[in-house]
Amino acid sequence: MIGWSIEAAYKSKCFDRIIVSTDDAEISMIAKKYGAEVPFIRPPELSDDHVGTIPVIKHAIEWINNNSIVVSEACCIYATAPFLQPGDIKNGLDQLIAGNADYAFSVTNYPFPIQRALRILPNNHVEMFNPEQFNTRSQDLEVAWHDAGQFYWGKSNSWLCEKKVFSSYSLPLILPRSRVQDIDTHEDWIHAELLFNSHILRNNLNSNYE
Repeated sequence: MIGWSIEAAYKSKCFDRIIVSTDDAEISMIAKKYGAEVPFIRPPELSDDHVGTIPVIKHAIEWINNNSIVVSEACCIYATAPFLQPGDIKNGLDQLIAGNADYAFSVTNYPFPIQRALRILPNNHVEMFNPEQFNTRSQDLEVAWHDAGQFYWGKSNSWLCEKKVFSSYSLPLILPRSRVQDIDTHEDWIHAELLFNSHILRNNLNSNYE
């Protein structure tokens, strides 16, 4: 999985250095195998399950600034992004540089209007989060978007100042839902495999007709 992200980063031709931040020896070995650098071991206080992305990237930028080049822009790429495309990474950087923004990151739209979402109550009954939308047609509701969980370009100062990624100072790079799958559970993994195989089948069919 992490090899896919590293290769996509290389193919984008956007980076002076591709660095993996980890505290795990096996991940470090795999990252180096695919050509990434692991010049430091992430400290324990940034390595538990509750640490956010921004402090991890801030630490990496500070390390690079102190030991190598001065960073102007940095991109956080998640290791679990099997549909990450080099062109999307490049487009995200172009957006960041061209726009007056702190960050640029990938998003996709929800497949169903979030305004008609339901919650299951302790008594196993249901209620709407927004009951006032019960009689509104789905097609009349505003489209909602969510983080695609692939990459986050940011100005170095934005990372270092720990500015919020999800703000009015960020720019979205819209991706189709067919190329977005977060992987947190076994079910997510199965769905990602189905999508991945679908992409391979589609590409093979297109090649046969060229």
